[in-house]
Amino acid sequence: ALSLYWQVKTLQKQQKIDLIDAHYFYPDGVAVALANKWLKIPFIISARGTDINLIPEYRLPRKMILWAANKAQASVTVCKALKDSMVEMGAEEKKIYVYRNGVDLELFRLLDKQQCREKFQLSKKTLVSVGHLIERKGHHLVIEAMQLLPDYQLLIVGDGEEEKYLKTLVETLCLTEQVSFLGEKKQQDLTEIYNAADAMILASSREGWANVLLESMACGTPVVATDIWGTPEVVQSSDAGVLVKRTSESIAQGVDNLFEHYPLRTNTRKYAEQFSWDSTTQGLLKLFKIVA
Repeated sequence: ALSLYWQVKTLQKQQKIDLIDAHYFYPDGVAVALANKWLKIPFIISARGTDINLIPEYRLPRKMILWAANKAQASVTVCKALKDSMVEMGAEEKKIYVYRNGVDLELFRLLDKQQCREKFQLSKKTLVSVGHLIERKGHHLVIEAMQLLPDYQLLIVGDGEEEKYLKTLVETLCLTEQVSFLGEKKQQDLTEIYNAADAMILASSREGWANVLLESMACGTPVVATDIWGTPEVVQSSDAGVLVKRTSESIAQGVDNLFEHYPLRTNTRKYAEQFSWDSTTQGLLKLFKIVA
C-alpha cells in the first residue's frame, strides 16, 4: 500500500490519474483500498479465482477482502460463480460485474493437425494436460486415469514443484510409454500442441476462468474438465467438451464419453469464437467511464 501510494503520487505530478484498476483481491486489492484512504482516486478490483475461492477461508483476509470490496467503486469477477461467492460473503451485489476472460483467436487457431502430430511424433489418440505442476491442477489424477485408457497417450505441459513426484508416479504405474512431459512451453508452441492433441484435460480443484480451456477449443480441440467454479460457464456445449467429477475414474469415463460423440473441429472452434475479447473489452471500458 505504501509503495503504491508513493508511485501514484509521483505519477500525479506528471498527469492526472482517473482510475486505479486492481487485479486479485488479496493482497493487491486490499493494498489499493488502503492506499486510497490518502489518494482519493476511484478504484475497481477484479477477482480472478483463488483470491475468492480459497483465501477467504482464512478469517482475517476474508474481512479485509470484504472491506476492500465495499470500499471499491465496483468489483469485477471473471465468472458468475465468483460473484455469487462474493455476495455470499456480504459484498454489495449491485457493485459486482461479471466480465469473463476471452481468448486470442488469432494466436490460437486451427493448424494442419497431421503436421502437428508428426512434429510431436504422436501415434495414438492424444490427451494433453496443461498447467503448473502443482496439486491444484490435478495432473496426478490425469496420470492415474491413464491406467484406464490404454489406447491413449498423454502430454503434460508445464513445470512446477510436483514435477519429480509426477514423474515418479508415472514410473510407479508403469505408464512411461503413455505419458510424456514437455516442460514449460511458449504460447506459439501451445497452439501446435493443442492442434496435435485430440482432447485437453483440466482436472483442477479450483479455477476462476481457466484460459487453457478456450485456448484448446480455439484450436479445435474439445476438453474434459472438472465441474468446478467457473468451468461450467466455459463448457456449455457438447462441441466444447464434457464436465466430470474430480476423480481419475470420472476423468477416464469423461474421455470415453467425449470420443463416443466426438465433435467436429470446426464446431469446437466456432464455439470458442463467441469468447473473443471484444465484448469484455467494451464492457470494461463502459464501466471505467462510469466509475471515473
